[in-house]
Amino acid sequence: MPARHMSLILPLLALPALIGCGAENSAPPPPPPLGEAALNAVIDKPGANREGLARAVDTLFTSADMGETRAVLVMRNGKIVAERYGPGYHENTRFVSWSMAKTVTAVMIGMLVADGRLSLDGSVPIRAWQRNGDPRGEITLRQLLQMRSGLKHVETSDPPYEADTVRMLFLDGRDNMSAYAETQPLEAEPGTKWEYNSATTVILADLAARVLTTSQDPAERARVVSDYLRTRLFEPLGMKSMVPEFDAAGTLIGGSLIHGTLRDWGKFGEFLRERGAVRGAQLVPSAWIDLMTEPSPTNKAYGFQTWLNWPQGGAPRMWEGLPAAAFSMNGHLGQFVVVDRSRAVTVVRLGKTADDKHGPLRAGIVKIVQQYSKEGAK
Repeated sequence: MPARHMSLILPLLALPALIGCGAENSAPPPPPPLGEAALNAVIDKPGANREGLARAVDTLFTSADMGETRAVLVMRNGKIVAERYGPGYHENTRFVSWSMAKTVTAVMIGMLVADGRLSLDGSVPIRAWQRNGDPRGEITLRQLLQMRSGLKHVETSDPPYEADTVRMLFLDGRDNMSAYAETQPLEAEPGTKWEYNSATTVILADLAARVLTTSQDPAERARVVSDYLRTRLFEPLGMKSMVPEFDAAGTLIGGSLIHGTLRDWGKFGEFLRERGAVRGAQLVPSAWIDLMTEPSPTNKAYGFQTWLNWPQGGAPRMWEGLPAAAFSMNGHLGQFVVVDRSRAVTVVRLGKTADDKHGPLRAGIVKIVQQYSKEGAK
């Protein structure tokens, strides 16, 4: 073959090798090796790829997008498969619930309904609302649970001290939070408008005290509600760390202030995943948990004091990548208990992340859940 032809062919022969070198050089670098804390957080046989699960959990602690993660728990089929704490926190640390407490309050209300002490669709038994001509007498327990009572409320504002939640918890309403919440007027017809607010859950907590005792003594009101939660819920679940807070009037601060360890929050998530049962005992009717996780008429992303994974008003799902049936307990600054029954997985994340920066954090929690397939779920 003439030399001039070879000079044209040789570069073509070398082209695949050059392409291969370019592809190799453009491949992403392998992930850095996991640290000892990341690997030690996951059991040897977690039912998923151990390194993948460890990396997903590690991201919540090491990525700047996550804020400060203080504790993470992953449970599969009722078994702890991953558990990790940030510096200064450990298995005996009690973490504040913030609004995760709302879901606990909803379970307590369900028990009282099952006991026949409260009616789901009857007029709420608050004396001031029962006066002739008071339109608040039309509010039902169901509407309170679904945050559609129509009561006027401002959950957040700028400046913060003008918000009803801040005023109720820390300022002029703090000594008798239910009185502050129950004196608010209607701004919409009951049942027609969804508005998230912590005052509603304080009203629910006050109703619990009202039906459990006729006493107005703050200490007695706090005692009976505390005993009810302890004997009917916390002790049967083995949640020995739980400490509920009460205001000066003896009303449970049921929208925001219940304290418990990471493992105990995990037990509560598993209780919800098991539809109100623990070790075969039904603590609250399974139909009540179904109602808690059923979309409400005015907001498909909310049930009874519980967040659902349905899109609402053009917004994406809260837990994009998980099924619509997934649900969660959500608290201020990124407290989450996320339940995916299809995978038999419960994830608890506790920490401090600004409320307007939860997107990456929620995506990180979804990646943890997605380490598991639906196969093997019980």
